[in-house]
Amino acid sequence: MVMSAPLFAATAGVDDAMLRNDAKSTEDVLTYGMGYDQKRYSPLAKINRKTVSKLVPVWNLSLDHSANASVQPLVVNGMMYVTTHTATVAIDALTGHQKWKTPVSLPQDVYASLCCGAQSRGAAVYGDKLFRTTVDARVMALDIKTGKLLWETKLADYKEGYAFVLAPLVANGVVMVGNSGGEFGTRGFLEGLDPQTGKSLWHVWTVPAPNEKHGDTWAEGVYLKGGAPTWITGSYDPELDLVYWGTGNGGPWNANARGVGKDNLYSCSVLAIRPKTGELVWYYQFTPNDAYDYDGVNELVQSELKIDGQMRKVIMQANRNGYFYVIDRTNGQLLRANQFAKKLNWANGIDMKTGRPIESEMTKKVKASLESEEFYEVWPGAFGAKNWAPMAFDPKRNLAYVNTVNMGMRFKTTKPEYRRGTWYLGIEMGGFPAPDDGKRGALRALDPLTGKPKWSVELDTPYLSGVLATAGDLVFVGAMTGEFLALDSDTGKKLWSFQTGSGITSLPITWERNGEQYITVVSGSANLYQAISADPNLANVPPGSSVWTFKLSK
Repeated sequence: MVMSAPLFAATAGVDDAMLRNDAKSTEDVLTYGMGYDQKRYSPLAKINRKTVSKLVPVWNLSLDHSANASVQPLVVNGMMYVTTHTATVAIDALTGHQKWKTPVSLPQDVYASLCCGAQSRGAAVYGDKLFRTTVDARVMALDIKTGKLLWETKLADYKEGYAFVLAPLVANGVVMVGNSGGEFGTRGFLEGLDPQTGKSLWHVWTVPAPNEKHGDTWAEGVYLKGGAPTWITGSYDPELDLVYWGTGNGGPWNANARGVGKDNLYSCSVLAIRPKTGELVWYYQFTPNDAYDYDGVNELVQSELKIDGQMRKVIMQANRNGYFYVIDRTNGQLLRANQFAKKLNWANGIDMKTGRPIESEMTKKVKASLESEEFYEVWPGAFGAKNWAPMAFDPKRNLAYVNTVNMGMRFKTTKPEYRRGTWYLGIEMGGFPAPDDGKRGALRALDPLTGKPKWSVELDTPYLSGVLATAGDLVFVGAMTGEFLALDSDTGKKLWSFQTGSGITSLPITWERNGEQYITVVSGSANLYQAISADPNLANVPPGSSVWTFKLSK
């Protein structure tokens, strides 16, 4: 269902032209992804291979917060904005002094229906307003100067398992948000809101009803609990006026329960959408009838690549299913799909004629029965070959810097039973095995057209932070053991590190003020991986969130 209404322009402050230029600008960070294209690449180069050894902290601010800090800060005209699930904080970007803090009031019972911890991944800015989401399924607009609440809109019922953890996307004057909760028997959707009033302009379900197009790709009666959540912020191409948004797993996880031989559209897909109306222009499904929680929500990075002698406008995704996809973003044509996962046994490749995975015999067996007597071991597991934290793309080198995971999952299928606001999986977990060499992850510099690494840094504990690449020939990344690191873009050699005191799952940024380059990262980890991976390296890593900002010493 799509609803439309008139739009309003930004009244002051940050306008559409500034948002479109964010990837090239250096003083501000106005968008999630450091640009609509989400390359997370900066042209700043004063901090570089030769100077990075002089990088020192200039300020640190406690967020008075012990939950997972998976946020990307924004920088707007010398002010930094950071969100947690309980507050929005404005900080003087040069001094670290807190200017205002607006609490988020939450019901105490909301925490019972959160899949993967209480968190907030950031905010969006437009005009004189700051926009954010809440874990009890609200969208809020704050006065960017004072933090005063201007409006809030409730879009779903958290007691049914709905939550919002993502940073909103402002595209062509519309505030776009999507939901979490695919593990709780919810129905995924995208919403477009008027930035002035918070009123809904359109609403799009990502699981069609039986009488709608592709409604027949689901078993009868499943669609209202079908999942396909939209919990990671999409990217936007202003020239094509298309937003690219990923969708998550079908619900329940048990693929058989969603229909034998049913694709379950639009789960595990990328959707190309008109931001003013919510119109679906094209889609591509990564993992039809997903049996392993592979999702399709990971960041959709835009670039121009030469493929078969022709420059193509593409989006790229390192999917949790272990394949690196390159898709023509003008029409959805699959151009490349190559394995980047170190170990993979659910499929035998991607059929480039159909765009569909070639399922392994194990996967066929998993899907054949509603309830299995034996445990299966699938690689990659539900953490994926890459989790949600975004990669960076260096357009000079045409390399994607990707934090990868190398872990399996043991499980068997069970008959799912739906109870409002509780887990709705239809599987029994049997653990997340590590590889024989103990290397549970790696940071890899991948060729997007082959999926092969130029270099790889093998890790006992995977990095689960976002990645930042710069024109200074550096890659910045955070470890869950607390180290913040700078690596050589060409070799992966560690050139600098700093211990922040808690694990890092946030998204680092870089920005410039008064001719000096700064790097900012938020530290503070208490995430699902720590809770269920049995990784011994994290046994004594404390929680506690704080913002760190660095620059070169004089």
